[in-house]
Amino acid sequence: MEIYNPSSQKRSRNPEMSIPAGVRIRGPMRPEFEKIFTRDALEFVAELERKFRPRVKYILKCREEQQARYDAGELPSFDPATKAIREGEWTCSSPPAAIADRRVEITGPVERKMIINALNCGAKMFMADFEDSLAPTWDNIISGQINLRDAVNRTITYEDKARNKTYKLNSKTAALLVRPRGWHLQESHIEIDGEPATGALIDFGFYFFHNHASYRAKHGGYGPFFYLPKMQHSREAAVWNAVFDHAEDVCGVPRGSIRGTVLIETLPAVFQMHEILYELREHSAGLNCGRWDYIFSFIKTVRAHPDRLLPDRVQVGMTQHFLKSYTELLIQTCHKRGVHAMGGMAAQIPIKDNPAANEAAAALVKADKLREVLAGHDGTWAAHPGLVPLVLEVFDQNMPKANQLHVKREDVNVTCADLLQMPKGTRTLEGLRLNTRVGVQYLAAWMTGTGSVPLYNLMEDAATAEISRVQNWQQIKYNAVLDGGLVPGMRVTKELFARVLDEELVRIEKEVGPAKFANGRYQEAAKLFAKQCTAPVLDDFLTLDAYRNIVTFAPTARM
Repeated sequence: MEIYNPSSQKRSRNPEMSIPAGVRIRGPMRPEFEKIFTRDALEFVAELERKFRPRVKYILKCREEQQARYDAGELPSFDPATKAIREGEWTCSSPPAAIADRRVEITGPVERKMIINALNCGAKMFMADFEDSLAPTWDNIISGQINLRDAVNRTITYEDKARNKTYKLNSKTAALLVRPRGWHLQESHIEIDGEPATGALIDFGFYFFHNHASYRAKHGGYGPFFYLPKMQHSREAAVWNAVFDHAEDVCGVPRGSIRGTVLIETLPAVFQMHEILYELREHSAGLNCGRWDYIFSFIKTVRAHPDRLLPDRVQVGMTQHFLKSYTELLIQTCHKRGVHAMGGMAAQIPIKDNPAANEAAAALVKADKLREVLAGHDGTWAAHPGLVPLVLEVFDQNMPKANQLHVKREDVNVTCADLLQMPKGTRTLEGLRLNTRVGVQYLAAWMTGTGSVPLYNLMEDAATAEISRVQNWQQIKYNAVLDGGLVPGMRVTKELFARVLDEELVRIEKEVGPAKFANGRYQEAAKLFAKQCTAPVLDDFLTLDAYRNIVTFAPTARM
């Protein structure tokens, strides 16, 4: 077995990097990128790609076949073939001490200043994100790797010249977790044997290779720790487990050092939670309620069912029966298997210029987090450092121990019907307008390199923008009847949507100002958003079509 030792690497003084055969770097290079693209690191990532690319292609094909069955009228359900796993008495490996207490986790993109502020904010954990809150531009992805390496080594600083302020780490910081991209996303700027690399393997591979030794030295031999997004089936967890096994073996790391928390953020995955944990049982750190993506996936999964039109997204809260059932089943599943059951995102952000509105937003967050801790969650997410003290207070008052693994929730008995029950509420013209306004503004920001955007006192990311897109698509596809309004029985048509889009662009220009509107990519975003909302067949992800708008190839590739 060949063991790579990143601590022994020396930075090449050769202006031309040494690139392994079959590897082609098409993105523009900056001098500091050489620290990431060492030959050994490139060989490690290329080996991951070559070994696991066929399995990634297979699981994506399985997703297509699964969705075709749903489009033909089938609905998700528990798999009878894996009943023995669901009813078995096995458990996962115990949580390491470094992540035993996860009562508040903050999340955000792998931007330098964000990483420092998040690690310093008082949260127990920080999930640094290559996925929904990051626009995956070439510079964002590779700069993010540099930022994380500096954070692990505690050398990270940030100079804010405008404020004449230097940001650096406190003596005590949150533990770091990293979320790579989902299996469906490619990294077009790196090719392995003539094909674009898998974004998830790029993100995981470079981070693990450069940081595993330093990270484990600081956390009792365990880590690095990851969040794993967008899974739909346990076969996808099996691929991640094999990736972890391979990385540990190649780098001489004890088996089970890596731990991953799976986001249950697709409707099919909620029927596979025991199976997902079983596949990752040596490497599992639990499951998380990815509530926004879950709502998006609910709509996408039942897209061919015209009797399943959801109400306005603002009405689809966690007290709706299908969401309450999902969270309680997740808690019961995780605690039966001895791992954490993490709560969802508080998307509210502090409202500085309106004390009354800020107090109302804080009350919503407090109520949501109180619901989670009383239900048995072991921790939760916050989108903004300003919310961390409030959320900590709720969990400190109601969870005196490091976690609630002892709360088994044996009272929970969730059926397929519970998980598929339609949410109650109304569909309104204002809901259509809000979806359109949010979708266009998020896409415009994403295409200019920003993947996490404050809009209307909420932090929007790709998951929340996806709800806006698929809900618009669903209503246009089936000419949904709107409730209320000046015209009783108004239906959503392509013509109505086109009018709403034009009117909302005018509103956006007024809100952001003519100069920002002219210099942004709002018109381009509006065309792309309209294309996706009116497509005959729903695109799987908003970012797949949008990605081509942020790819930047260098005139000459490195190979």
